[in-house]
Amino acid sequence: MAAGSFRRSIASQLSKVLNLPPENLIKSISAVPVSKKRHVADFQFSIASIIENSSGDCSAQDLHLQAQQLAERLQCDSVVSAISAGPGTVNFTINRELLAKTVLQQVWKDGSEYGVKSELFSTVPRQKAVVEFSSPNIAKKFHIGHLRSTIVGNFIANLKAVLGHEVVRINYLGDWGMQFGLLGVGFQSFGNKEKLKSSPLQHLFEVYVQINKAAEDENTKKLAKDFFRKLEERDEQALSIWQQFRDLSIEEYIRIYKRLGVHFDEYSGESFYQEKAQEVLKMLEDKGLLQKTIQGTGVVDLSEKKDLSAVSTVMRSDGTSLYITRDLAAAIDRMNKHSWDTMIYVTDKSQSNHFQHLFQILKLMGYDWAERCQHVSFGLVQGMKTRRGEVVFLEDVLNEVRSRMLQNMTSTKTSKETQDPVETAEKVGLAALIIQDFRGLLSSDYQFSWERALQSRGDTGVFLQYTHARLHSLEQMHGNAELTDVNVSCLQEPDAISVLQHLLRYDEVLHRSSQDLQPKHIVSYLLTLSHLAAVAHKTLPVKGSAPAVAQARLCLFHATRSVLANGMKLLGITPVNQM
Repeated sequence: MAAGSFRRSIASQLSKVLNLPPENLIKSISAVPVSKKRHVADFQFSIASIIENSSGDCSAQDLHLQAQQLAERLQCDSVVSAISAGPGTVNFTINRELLAKTVLQQVWKDGSEYGVKSELFSTVPRQKAVVEFSSPNIAKKFHIGHLRSTIVGNFIANLKAVLGHEVVRINYLGDWGMQFGLLGVGFQSFGNKEKLKSSPLQHLFEVYVQINKAAEDENTKKLAKDFFRKLEERDEQALSIWQQFRDLSIEEYIRIYKRLGVHFDEYSGESFYQEKAQEVLKMLEDKGLLQKTIQGTGVVDLSEKKDLSAVSTVMRSDGTSLYITRDLAAAIDRMNKHSWDTMIYVTDKSQSNHFQHLFQILKLMGYDWAERCQHVSFGLVQGMKTRRGEVVFLEDVLNEVRSRMLQNMTSTKTSKETQDPVETAEKVGLAALIIQDFRGLLSSDYQFSWERALQSRGDTGVFLQYTHARLHSLEQMHGNAELTDVNVSCLQEPDAISVLQHLLRYDEVLHRSSQDLQPKHIVSYLLTLSHLAAVAHKTLPVKGSAPAVAQARLCLFHATRSVLANGMKLLGITPVNQM
């Protein structure tokens, strides 16, 4: 990794002066973010990192003094061309030609693995990760509320996979429960087999709305209870209706997932764990963890003093299981089946309590691996409306973003060249949705705005796509760059250096996202890269430049496009080549 070789070189010089092993110093050497002020160094070493174990707190003045003293003891060499002290840091500037040569070679050589092969990841063991995400309720149209879980889970799975971990993507469907009793009765009364085949989820939604009007009626309630009991008892006719609902729902979901560029290794669901949930209740009883309340429900005591001040209900009074019981059964089953190292659940933050209880109960049952379970939670999206009003279904949003994007593209001069404008509008529109969603902390709620999401300038997904397409057409126009004969002395302008410095930081950004599973670090990095590329595109023309200069610039733009595409794919965006 480009940054890696420079970090090692700086660490080895520091280690001689500080008398510390270089590997202890590497993690305290970081690439300096590009500044609009331009003349920033390439790397900085934090003084606080070597004195944090010594006496007390150091004042800013002390740190600055120590940085100055250390800087004076270091010397420039063939790698480092300048050393200076900053507030609590020692700053290193890399030999400019070496910087250009190393970065371009590394991006070229590593391709889609650029940044991933960094020594920042060398100590991270390769693991098996199970990621459960999306998880809509079958027999209902794909609700907009499941969009965040789908794109966040997809990002986490992509990131884990790119970093060399084995990933199992699970879609845990809401496919069991009393609502299927109601839907079964509704279908017997209002169902139409032809409509079910042609647009299953729309038809089931209509049936559900109709039967819900009658849901207060005692007779309907009884029929729904009876139907669900038949399901629980594995009655053939009831099961075949339910199975049809499930199969048709999954078919329609797969079509929508394809539009989102998302796939799953396993479609699971609550229905799989009916019997296993009963086994879990028996295990809880055998371990003395299941307690009965006066109402006859089964609870697990989670209080520290064991005084029932905090409990989790795991069984109804009639002995049937609840959602959490089925989740317990699913977690145990997945461990038996996949022997995973980490399991990540991606849902909205309203379920935080549920997962706290789930992990606590697993621990009480003696499963130490519960500590390796993680809940990645996210906030709510507000104000997502289509032109027709408040939006409920994801497909309406996907259609809306595509049609708005198509309209925007048609009104600009360039889009006439696009081979498949509808397909392009779909990909650019999805980028707009994803970037607007990923810009902040996942746990924050945010206000959705079409105007903001679809701007072609500014910090949007449209701008990332536009930058990628523009760089691609530059390569198409001037032929592909060849790295072999690049004269790096032609890349010394400040705007070229800024791009190179930014490319240098990519591994640190990936590392940060891998630590906290937040996509915002990568989003922010790619937006800055696109802004730097836009400036460089203006000030460093390829057309009309001397051949050596043109070739060097073409290489720089190729490297930029390559890293931009890698980052976009990680986020779940398909880069477009024309728009």
